[in-house]
Amino acid sequence: IKNMKKKTIIVAIVSIVALALITGGVYITANWNKSLGESLSLPTKTMTSQELNTSTPTIEKDVNAPGIIQETITPSITLTIAENKPKPKCGGPDLLYILAAGIDTKDPNYTYGLSDVMRVIRVDFVTPKVTVLTLPRDLEVKLPDIIESKKDELYNAKLNQAYFYGGPGMGYYDGPGGGMGLLARTLAYNYDLYVDNYIAVNMVAFEEIIDAMGGIDIYLPEPIDGRPLGMDDVDPYKQGQGYFNAGWNHLTGYDALSFVRIRSRYGDVERTDNQTLVLCAIQEKLNSPALINSVPKMIFSVLDDIQTDLSPAQIRQLICLLSELDNDNIQFVRFPDDWMVQGRTEIARLGYTFVWNIPVDKIREFCDEFETDSIPLAPEEGSSTCPVNPPKK
Repeated sequence: IKNMKKKTIIVAIVSIVALALITGGVYITANWNKSLGESLSLPTKTMTSQELNTSTPTIEKDVNAPGIIQETITPSITLTIAENKPKPKCGGPDLLYILAAGIDTKDPNYTYGLSDVMRVIRVDFVTPKVTVLTLPRDLEVKLPDIIESKKDELYNAKLNQAYFYGGPGMGYYDGPGGGMGLLARTLAYNYDLYVDNYIAVNMVAFEEIIDAMGGIDIYLPEPIDGRPLGMDDVDPYKQGQGYFNAGWNHLTGYDALSFVRIRSRYGDVERTDNQTLVLCAIQEKLNSPALINSVPKMIFSVLDDIQTDLSPAQIRQLICLLSELDNDNIQFVRFPDDWMVQGRTEIARLGYTFVWNIPVDKIREFCDEFETDSIPLAPEEGSSTCPVNPPKK
């Protein structure tokens, strides 16, 4: 009888474990390709031939905005079929465009916030190669898809305000994707730059990500001073960001956040270059032998603190691609220095304020070159790979 009881208990335990594994496996499988957030519902330039034959994607331009002619934009898509074409690595698509934004808020709900860091990441799974385009925050743009009652009020904006007006706290946009949805539509509307997915990281999540990997190491040829300058020490929006010595610096999450926000002494162009140094350090750390096996667990552990419409399957593909990349096939591009002409203009709800005076046609042409991967490496023009640093002592 005792043996029968033991067998019964063992069978029951095995049955429960098996049931848990089966139901858990079904759940994971069912959600493996499901977006982790609200999708953009936006046409892209990486559509398949089947999708092209069954849909006609358009974006309506805002006819109420001054100086805008009624026009329908359809993304120009070129499909090339090549014999013996290499298969994409890691089970990914040929190309994937991801809109990444750093949001200046600690609010876990992302209710408000400006997208002060904006990058579009072109992921080529075939070559493989990753190209990262920096978008300046102070570009004047028109905002599409604003709710009807607010269109006259928001006749223009700065690019970093698109996320702000699209967020749930403002009530100016009720379309898909919230702040990232309006930001993606603003890029498509103004610059014919379309993305497939998005990821937004607030300041708290950024710190958590850096700390989760044990910090990062950056090399500085010269010291960078982010300490208070003039009235910055009494301005809560321009707090001192610390001092970073020449040579190797180990950064915690707090240090890294401070470093990427330094602007007072240097300006936005230098700040974006500093942010690129941090991105290079993150890539190097994630690809290190000591960390590579724990990268999936680490990334999935912080997903609750970020906004993204990537699926678990896509995230796995991107993690897999990390091991295929080195300095030569990670390229960072930004507008050339001589394009960065300072100006001032009237911005809705801001008044007369600073903007970059870059013609829209030039930006569109640059974005086209970015999409076709035809921007040459030219560090003096703002296009570079991650730096080759001296060994650590």
